[in-house]
Amino acid sequence: ILDQGWFEFRRQLDYKLAWHGGHLIAVPPRNTSRTCPCCGHVSADNHQTQARFECVECGYENNADVVGAINVLRAGHARLACEVNAAVMASAAETHRGELAA
Repeated sequence: ILDQGWFEFRRQLDYKLAWHGGHLIAVPPRNTSRTCPCCGHVSADNHQTQARFECVECGYENNADVVGAINVLRAGHARLACEVNAAVMASAAETHRGELAA
């Protein structure tokens, strides 16, 4: 794994997605496998084994990979919402009050 060019892999993935109309959203992976998607509790104890996730706070159980995927998906949606919201705010700031009434 260490011999691979991860930057090049990401660059190619971004390029291919854009070519086909997609959009790559990079999210920080920190605590994605330790955060409960049900209650939001973050603990290393939630992920005791490689394959199993069990929240010590609320008791939610699932496959650890599924939990990580849920958390990455949510982080991607949140990041996309912030990007879209920032674009809308910027375009709204450029309008004049009189234009809105017309």
